[in-house]
Amino acid sequence: MEIIDTFDGKILKLLQRDASMPLEEIGAAVGLSRNAVWRRVKALEASGVIRGRVALLDPDKLDLGLTVFMLIRTDRHAADWLDRFAKATRDMPAILGAYRMSGDLDYLIRARVADVKAYDRLYQDLTRRIELADVSASFVMEEIKETTELPL
Repeated sequence: MEIIDTFDGKILKLLQRDASMPLEEIGAAVGLSRNAVWRRVKALEASGVIRGRVALLDPDKLDLGLTVFMLIRTDRHAADWLDRFAKATRDMPAILGAYRMSGDLDYLIRARVADVKAYDRLYQDLTRRIELADVSASFVMEEIKETTELPL
């Protein structure tokens, strides 16, 4: 586990909200010079705490307004099946997250598509690529909270 101090924590909170924030503004907000902030950010990148910087896009403006959670059950648990499942999900751009779960559910997939027809195409494509015992889907009716910010 990476140990971060109070200054690093404040810097990370600001960068999570806006990674394009100028170093001078970050410094003023946390009480450090521009150079001190730059050194800390570089150290956080080098240690892997900061994995990258991205632009957050508006899915509605890109005709990707439907979030779907696919609940997957399988009767296959061999390593080669898992490798094929992982490759299939990684190769499908509409799939934003794929998670192996505990409990009754084997896998959970989070995807973004335009509409139910686009979801059906995603479903058909996934089931062509990999054998699944059961797939059900839940469509997001209202997005109450969606964030990329980790709690620091």
